[in-house]
Amino acid sequence: MKILITEFMSLDGVVQAPGGAKEDTDGGFAHGGWFLKYFDPEVIGGTFDDLAKQSDALLQGRRTYQTSAAAWPSRSGDPFSDWINKVQKYVVSNTLSEKDITWHPTTIIRGDDLLQKVSDLRAQPGGYIYVYGSATMVRSLLAADLVDELLLTIGPVTLGGGKTIFPANGKAMPFELVSMSKASTGALVCRYVRAR
Repeated sequence: MKILITEFMSLDGVVQAPGGAKEDTDGGFAHGGWFLKYFDPEVIGGTFDDLAKQSDALLQGRRTYQTSAAAWPSRSGDPFSDWINKVQKYVVSNTLSEKDITWHPTTIIRGDDLLQKVSDLRAQPGGYIYVYGSATMVRSLLAADLVDELLLTIGPVTLGGGKTIFPANGKAMPFELVSMSKASTGALVCRYVRAR
């Protein structure tokens, strides 16, 4: 399996709270929902639908998982909703317990086990392990060189600060741009594969 990171990102690299005002206000972030006006169902939605069809698992951090678990189960009738509600989900959390899990099928991964569990999943046959949001977890995966592909949907806006996915560890990690498309909103959908 391969780790596929999908993120909505500003021109200055911010991935925090693209979908809603109250999604993540850590650090006083005041731009929640900033990406909504840049979403293009045909170009961006179509890309996500295609990649979901190739994905056999969903991996998320606790906050992203809880936001998703509150939103997706009530949706159906489109390819992404149908996929996300049925796919095997993994949530990284040291605080959630089995009784907290209402969105099935879901397996809890404890933080100390993340890198080993992801390595084990990558060694199994299958498609993508789909990741979105989850900035802290994604930073850990990038720092450990466990990311196979990045799908960065870049909105034409700067936000002046907020959470990013890139570790500040001084290590260079080359990626190859394998596709790029422009949405009608001016957002760019850029797909990168890890260059080895």
